[in-house]
Amino acid sequence: MTEIDRIRDQLRRAILGEAWHGPSVTETLSHLDETNAWVRMPPSGHNACELLLHVATWLEIARERLEGRPVTPTPERDWPPAGEPSPAAWAAAKDRLRGSYEDLDRALAALSDADLERGAPGKDYTLYFLAHGAVQHSLYHAGQLMLFGRLLEDGT
Repeated sequence: MTEIDRIRDQLRRAILGEAWHGPSVTETLSHLDETNAWVRMPPSGHNACELLLHVATWLEIARERLEGRPVTPTPERDWPPAGEPSPAAWAAAKDRLRGSYEDLDRALAALSDADLERGAPGKDYTLYFLAHGAVQHSLYHAGQLMLFGRLLEDGT
């Protein structure tokens, strides 16, 4: 198994499931729906839909950097607005996450292990560090999404 294969496996587990630690980003969504995904926790914080869009954004940014494009996201891109709560908006957020994951996976599959030692465009770290960072960032927010869902289920 190559290092690229291992990173792709870890990304799949972080986003889709079968992670060692517990629920993936997608699995945490079973506790959320188009109504409660817009509840802010704390009231001045982000909501679950914004977190999901933020994860998708950073998968997109990681892909762009892997493909050689220097990216400096604006605050609006970093934290996209979730818009008004609706079944369509919630479905679109979940679809964006899935598409962002699939696009990043394809970009990783196009690399060789040797490519991982290249510098990320405009950054002082390698593509290896970037790829692992995408996995770690996704898991960090999976924990937040799981906590949101559990608190909402408990009525807290």
